[in-house]
Amino acid sequence: MHKPTQAVHSGTQQQPLGGLNTPIYADSAYPYLDHDQVRYPRYFNTPNQLAVVEKIAALEQAEDGILCASGLAATSSTLQAHLNSGDQLVVAHGIYGGSDDMCRQQLPRLGIEVTHAPPDAESLLTACQDNARMIYCETPCNPRLQVIDLELLCSQAKARGIMVVIDNTFATPVLQNPIPMGADLVVHSATKYIGGHSDICAGMVLGSSELVAPVRELALRLGGSVNAQIAALLERSIKTLAIRVERQCQNAMSVAKVLEQHPLVESVDYPGLPSHPQHQLAKRQMLDFGGMLSFQVKPPLTAERVERKLKLITSAVSLGGVESICCQPILTSHARVPIEESARQGIDQQLLRVSIGIEHADDLIADLLQALEQA
Repeated sequence: MHKPTQAVHSGTQQQPLGGLNTPIYADSAYPYLDHDQVRYPRYFNTPNQLAVVEKIAALEQAEDGILCASGLAATSSTLQAHLNSGDQLVVAHGIYGGSDDMCRQQLPRLGIEVTHAPPDAESLLTACQDNARMIYCETPCNPRLQVIDLELLCSQAKARGIMVVIDNTFATPVLQNPIPMGADLVVHSATKYIGGHSDICAGMVLGSSELVAPVRELALRLGGSVNAQIAALLERSIKTLAIRVERQCQNAMSVAKVLEQHPLVESVDYPGLPSHPQHQLAKRQMLDFGGMLSFQVKPPLTAERVERKLKLITSAVSLGGVESICCQPILTSHARVPIEESARQGIDQQLLRVSIGIEHADDLIADLLQALEQA
């Protein structure tokens, strides 16, 4: 089936009365005698949790997965389940700031050696030492939208016995599938596009049953599960994921083209623009270019001055919702990244990250133009 069809129909569990939606099993206690497994929300195996996993697993072409309480819960459980003291983890610049902070602050306490490298396949592979166990990256990257060659990265890492874990939040499972390209595991912040309405906090891990199993065991011990109501909201949201993302991609392309020509804009980061350094790679690797973009304004303008003049686009953290929002990564998503590292990545007071929603593109463009002119 095509992805829009999978998003609607995969994983849905029929009601006894024939309703179209999976019932909400608002239970924290299930009978266990004469059942093939013990069900409990913290075990990640209740009906509403499994319905969401089946939907996203179908979209990601994954065998198995678990639904966690946040994207960071999914990421931290994945990394800690597959890394041991003495292992090297190579992390790409341009991952979510919370994940970066966890890698810098938590993993070294467990004896895991963390090495950061530029977000391209060659640099990540070069950074791997003899004790390299895993490469972790996000593509497109956050917030500068660099694109990493997944087929090259995964094939060469596999030849060296190194796992590859991809954060696919920006791309979404309807635009990019790292597992068929060779990735071992995929993580998502389901808070973002999968939830899509700025009212859910959740995360997901997907891959083979063999690789997901130790993540599930660790996550079970750490307790990062979600309840039936959140899972039901997620399943509802996934049904419109493909059509939401399609509109967001269209809007983002329109906005990016206008911003790129504006005299007060220094640069625009959007993989759909021919000027993007990895535009051809993005065309080959993704079905479309996503709803995220960032841009740098020219001094003496600052990102904050522009942000304060916006009337329609809201200043807020997070991304991927139906409404357009913007933020200064240096103050929000990447506030915990060392300042010198942020500077090397071009994350500064001139940079705004915009999550494009499903509004009419002309209204978004008008708002950005008036903000630039009034700032």
